[in-house]
Amino acid sequence: MGREGSSVSGMSESVLKKILLSYLYVSIWIFLSFSVIVYNKYILDPKMYNWPFPISLTMIHMAFCSSLAVLLVRVLRVVELPSSPAMTRELYVSSIVPIGALYAFSLWFSNSAYIYLSVSFIQMLKALMPVAVYSISILFNKESFRSSTMTNMLSISFGVAIAAYGEARFNGLGVLLQLGAVAFEATRLVLIQVLLSSKGITLNPITTLYYVAPCCLAFLILPWAIVELPTLRNTSSFHFDFPIFGTNSFCAFALNLAVFLLVGKTSALTMNVAGVVKDWLLIAFSWSVIRDTVTAVNLFGYGIAFLGVAYYNHIKLQALKAKEAQKKAVPNDEESHNLIEERDNEKMSRKNESQV
Repeated sequence: MGREGSSVSGMSESVLKKILLSYLYVSIWIFLSFSVIVYNKYILDPKMYNWPFPISLTMIHMAFCSSLAVLLVRVLRVVELPSSPAMTRELYVSSIVPIGALYAFSLWFSNSAYIYLSVSFIQMLKALMPVAVYSISILFNKESFRSSTMTNMLSISFGVAIAAYGEARFNGLGVLLQLGAVAFEATRLVLIQVLLSSKGITLNPITTLYYVAPCCLAFLILPWAIVELPTLRNTSSFHFDFPIFGTNSFCAFALNLAVFLLVGKTSALTMNVAGVVKDWLLIAFSWSVIRDTVTAVNLFGYGIAFLGVAYYNHIKLQALKAKEAQKKAVPNDEESHNLIEERDNEKMSRKNESQV
C-alpha cells in the first residue's frame, strides 16, 4: 500500500513538474514575442523612435543572430551540426535557400507594417495565419481539402474582414504588407515540412539560425540597397544607437530560441494556443498603454476570428490525440498477435509430441 501511494505521488510530482515547465516555456515565449513586437513598433513608428527602415532593422537582427550562431557552433563548439543527413551544398541550395528567402520577405513585410498599422490591428490580421497555412498546404498536397475545415477558414476570414472594416486607422499599404507577411510565413512553414522534415533533417534553434540567418541576410541586401540605402546616406543625423539596436537584436535572438524551445518541449499546437493569449494581451496593451484606438467593431470581428482559430486548434488537438491513441494501439495489437502465434506454435508442438 505504501509503495503504491509513493508511486502515485511520484507520478503526480512528475506530471506536475511537466505541467509547470510547459507553463514556463509558454510564459517565456509570450514575454519575448510581446517584447520584440512592442520594441519593433517603438523603433519603426514615426510617432515614437522614428527610424522607419524595416529592412535595415531586419538585417541588423539577422547579422546579430548569424554572428552568435557562428560563435556558438564554430568557435565555442557548444552545438554540433547534424551529420545524418549531412548538409551538402546541393541540400543547402534546394532546402535552406528557399526557406531563408521566404523568412527574409516575411520579416521585411511584417516589420514594414508597424510603420502604418497599430499593434492591435496587426495582431487581428495575423489571425489569418491558419487560413494561409491550410490553403498553401492543400496546394503542396500536405493537407486534403475538407469542406468543414474550409468553412472554418472562411469564418476566420469573415471575422478579420469585419475587424478591418472597423479599424479606425485603416491603411491599405499597411494591410497589404501584413497580408504579404502572413502569406510568406505560411509558405515557409509548409516548406519546412516539405523540404526539411520529409528528408529527415532536424535542426535545433542554434543550427537553424546558423544555416537560415545568413541566407536571410543575403536576400535582404538587394532590396535594402535599392529602397533604404539612398535615404540612409542622405540622413546625416543618424548614428547607430548601440543600446537600442543591441538589446532589440538580443530580444530577437532570444525569441528565435524560445520558439524552438516551446515547440520542442511541448508542441506546435501549444504555441498556437499561446499565440491567441499573446494576441489578446497585445491588443489590451495597444489600447491601454500605446493608446491605439480599438473599436467595438474591431473586437467583434476579431472575436469571430478568435472563435474560428480556437475551433481549428481544438480539431488539431483531437487529431493529435487520435494519432497518439493509434500509435499506442499498434504495439498492443502486435503483442496480441505474437501471443496468439506462440499459443498456436505450442499447440502444434504438443500435437506433434502426441503423434510421436
